[in-house]
Amino acid sequence: MTKHTHNSRTFMGTSAVRRGLAGAVALLLAGAAAAPAVAARQGTGTATGARGSLVSVTPVASLDRAGVTRWLADHETDTGTVRQGVRAYRLTYRTLDAYGRPTTATGLFTLPAGGAHRLSLVSDTHGTMVARDYAPSVGDDFGRIPSYLYASSTGKAVAAPDYLGLGQGPGTHPYMDTASSVTATVDMLRAAREAGRRLGRPLTGDVYATGFSQGGQVAMALGKELRRGPAHGFRLRALAPVSGPYDLSGQEIPALFDGRVNPASGVVYTSYFLVAQNRLRPLYRDPAEAFRAPYADRVEALYDGRHTEEEIVTSLPGSVEELLTPAFAARMKHPTGALKAAIDANDGTCAWKPDVPVRLYAGESDTDVPIGNAHSCARRLGGAPVLDQGKVDHFGSFQKAAPEIARWFRGAARRS
Repeated sequence: MTKHTHNSRTFMGTSAVRRGLAGAVALLLAGAAAAPAVAARQGTGTATGARGSLVSVTPVASLDRAGVTRWLADHETDTGTVRQGVRAYRLTYRTLDAYGRPTTATGLFTLPAGGAHRLSLVSDTHGTMVARDYAPSVGDDFGRIPSYLYASSTGKAVAAPDYLGLGQGPGTHPYMDTASSVTATVDMLRAAREAGRRLGRPLTGDVYATGFSQGGQVAMALGKELRRGPAHGFRLRALAPVSGPYDLSGQEIPALFDGRVNPASGVVYTSYFLVAQNRLRPLYRDPAEAFRAPYADRVEALYDGRHTEEEIVTSLPGSVEELLTPAFAARMKHPTGALKAAIDANDGTCAWKPDVPVRLYAGESDTDVPIGNAHSCARRLGGAPVLDQGKVDHFGSFQKAAPEIARWFRGAARRS
């Protein structure tokens, strides 16, 4: 996202800044105070229709093989696995919000242009986005890289939810409310199943789950959810998250303060989390309790879904210590009460025993989500392999991992 030279910040171009934040670290995940909403989200319907039912299907892109190759190359992505063209659609579908109330969400549904009639499905969950227009179903930018790559390389359909409050969904995004992100993702799978039928490409029910950064954590939580039983009508076949923040209390939060996380990145992710979560539950009564002046007067307005990453970065200080009041910084370092309960409730993403192949991808030079997160997750899962992508930054871990995941998912399909 940013380059640091002698404590000064120089900013990359628009696409690079957007790309960096699209894979941003997930700091703190919502939890304890949302327990009633989590229970409500277990239902299968809403007041206006079944969860996952389609509201609309809108074509947004059609690329032949050469077009996919050019598009991915223009977005700094290895094209060696590309095999066919793609057709992409924006799905609007019914789901539940963070309180279990009926709402709608959008997502990108991408089909390979050829290949099998019946398709298995890749679920791809994206990283941090602050502006709704960057979401996969709306912005023709880095958020579409995984969908185009996996559809064109594996011959599978790809379902990529925008999450709540992004894309063309109503309201603001409840950033890092993992439960609602999983709900929106499961309902996107359901919507994709119906869209596949309408478009003449029915889905088999087999799901290959992946995601990057925040989306890596969501992918792990999705795998855990699908593993609970057949109620959703999908079968998890393989799981390949990239650089997810799986260990908040042991790795990610300490890394904000010990130098392992890029200071400027940490500012954006911390402020985004606190503002979004305070809309769901009272983390502070007044912004001045959490944020220093003059940032307390401006920070909440920055996260309305309309401001760009560039606008936010240039409106905030260069470190978490400059952003937070001393009392709130101390609270984050040593959480108690509701904050600790929320963190503990969401540190269980990797607390399950998969019976499908799992690979964790991460980069050893990642200064957004340190690789220790992946190693902690692997231990909790019971020994899943961590595929170290080497001395690459956060987005670099995705750039190296994505073609590997495409090859693995394609091979796994042939063996299943």
